[in-house]
Amino acid sequence: MLDQKKVFSTLKENGITFFTGVPDSYLNGFCNYALENYSERNIITANEGNAVGVACGHYFASKEIPLVYMQNSGIGNTINPLASLADKDVYAVPMLLLIGWRGEGNTEPNHPQHKFQGEITPALLDVMDIPYSVLTDDNEDFENVIKKAVEYCEKTRQPYALIAPKGVMASAEKKNEKDDTYPLSREEAIEIILDNMKSDTIYCATTGRATRELFFLREKRNETKARDFLNVGSMGHNSSVALGMALENKNRNVVALDGDCAAIMHMGAMTMMSKMDVPNFMHIILNNGAHESVGGQPSAGYNVDFTSVAKACGYKTVNHFVSTEEELVDAINTLKNCGQASFIECRIHKGLNRKLPPIIFDHKKAIDELIADLNNED
Repeated sequence: MLDQKKVFSTLKENGITFFTGVPDSYLNGFCNYALENYSERNIITANEGNAVGVACGHYFASKEIPLVYMQNSGIGNTINPLASLADKDVYAVPMLLLIGWRGEGNTEPNHPQHKFQGEITPALLDVMDIPYSVLTDDNEDFENVIKKAVEYCEKTRQPYALIAPKGVMASAEKKNEKDDTYPLSREEAIEIILDNMKSDTIYCATTGRATRELFFLREKRNETKARDFLNVGSMGHNSSVALGMALENKNRNVVALDGDCAAIMHMGAMTMMSKMDVPNFMHIILNNGAHESVGGQPSAGYNVDFTSVAKACGYKTVNHFVSTEEELVDAINTLKNCGQASFIECRIHKGLNRKLPPIIFDHKKAIDELIADLNNED
């Protein structure tokens, strides 16, 4: 990994002192250094498009070039503001884009959701006419790249991208900061939910640790995985996938196991409940107030009253978040037959179960088994 102290010193020497974006595991060294040393100049946003907007506003107000960081899967969220708001024929906004290159080469053999995204990362930048450099684990080379990138930004008033392959901006080990803010872990909360819903309930688990924990809970409990959808990639869209299933299967309970960061990323999806009749749909946010699977950076999760938001969007709620086993069980029993789409915010503590290995499974086989189950096929 690059020496992050030197990385930020180089950026500062070139006038880059404002950072905004969505944390990524390939950038956890960078993200954690920014969090610890630039707390007032580092804005963690709901999604990557938001970050581009914040960066534009920063440039308008200061004439200083900002840096926007993201995983390459987040490029899609940036395309609209980059291709319109920041475009040279519109408001011409310069910025550095620091992009974690998941799926580059054969770095993610067990995660096919990153394969195609990795292949098209440079091509997406080419299509948007955004020049880029692929970073190396060489401090002197980094200095030269930043000088070149900033000169381009200043000359053209356009973005320049820095693509970070595995190991360049990330330490080998992610932080695992356990706390006791709330009694339940995410894994414990998921098992309580499994214990208190009907056995034929369909579960959609959000991007990150929830997918892994549901997967291995099924193995521990010797239960079928054919009723589970693991939302690998596509962060923020898990509840929409669950809603689509619930609309076509009114005789089956469908539970979206969401995370605070994922829900925040595309919170607009929650407003659909105001016009939907899906009494079999339950949306549960497991809120640990952190971007835990990519390094533990804080989210806005504990600052958001998700229950009030959900209620305003048309969900039935218990009017408060839950944080204990008893409260979670009571909420499930109150809402699972309430006659309309329902919502629970379950606050949990941070901390990863290091004993769980990475998920390795056949994605096409898994989805075909779920499709067969949803369509009552033998």
